[in-house]
Amino acid sequence: MSNLTEWAYDLAKSLLAEPLPRRWEHSRGVAQRARSIALILGRDAELLEAAAVLHDIGYSPDLVKTGLHPLDGARYLRDVAHADPRIINLVAHHSCAWMEAEARGLRAELEAEFPRESEQLNDALCYCDMNTTPGGTSTNPIDRINEIAGRYGPDSLIGTFIRRAEPEILACTSRVLEQLTAAKRQPM
Repeated sequence: MSNLTEWAYDLAKSLLAEPLPRRWEHSRGVAQRARSIALILGRDAELLEAAAVLHDIGYSPDLVKTGLHPLDGARYLRDVAHADPRIINLVAHHSCAWMEAEARGLRAELEAEFPRESEQLNDALCYCDMNTTPGGTSTNPIDRINEIAGRYGPDSLIGTFIRRAEPEILACTSRVLEQLTAAKRQPM
């Protein structure tokens, strides 16, 4: 494990493991998915793994300010942890966060404070998140979306957001799978 990923795991664990053990397991599972797609990320593989393990720190009770966990987590990473700006931006925009931000009236704030990273990295983090259950095991995006909508309720803000985001989540996943397939076809 590199210094960057070690730092990221330690920070995420300190914020999630005790108050939110299931969220910690999910985050570890998302990081494991990031490692599994490293071959398409090149030099950004380590960056994605760090962002993956940190993506849900905004749920930590100590960090909740706005209720938009990508924004709360990104602000902590920027203001307190002084993290790499690319990790911060990935956390801020993970898994179609702009749509939830819009539903909460926070889209302008999110986008003014945090620029988006490349489509490839945003897709990759969404793929990792949406292919991981709350307990950290593998799943698929359809089952994950259904689980989220079921857990929060179809008429809740999160239930409505996740259904609205479903086409983009599936498109992100499809783009990552296409890249993985192409990479595996390349001769060694």
